[in-house]
Amino acid sequence: MAAAAETAQFALREATARDVDRLLRWFPDEMSVRVWGGPTFRYPFTRHSFAEDMQWGRIASFSLVAADDEAAGFGQLYERFDRINLARLVVEPGRRGRGLGRRLVRCLLDEGRARFPCAEYSLFVYRDNATALACYEALGFRVSPYPPGAPLADECFYLTRPVFRPQPP
Repeated sequence: MAAAAETAQFALREATARDVDRLLRWFPDEMSVRVWGGPTFRYPFTRHSFAEDMQWGRIASFSLVAADDEAAGFGQLYERFDRINLARLVVEPGRRGRGLGRRLVRCLLDEGRARFPCAEYSLFVYRDNATALACYEALGFRVSPYPPGAPLADECFYLTRPVFRPQPP
């Protein structure tokens, strides 16, 4: 119960350029940035290439922040394959294992529901990223048929879950 109380202190807000500067430090090697950003993300990166590869300013980007307004997580939302797609999800390395990944995804689900009229959410996850896969499955995501033409079908799972919208009284 203490972990739930701790994660409740974190809130989602639109990401800032300062958050991107912090985010840069969360990826110390090529593999960590590839798992997060995909195979086309450049490494080594510069601040400019990092912002460009994450499509900063073109995709809705959010930070999960603590009371001190320091980013503890990050994620993006956009419409893809007629679904609300969650992308580039990450929790600060020093804060992992405390339920913040679930908190980040729950907040992004709420934000996506408010921004997009789609009936489902989606995301891609590398097949060997067991921790992330377990997090997403615990939140109701299920492995779904891979979208035709989407890259990395042999390396990633495609997960979806319904959007639950409140019914009017």
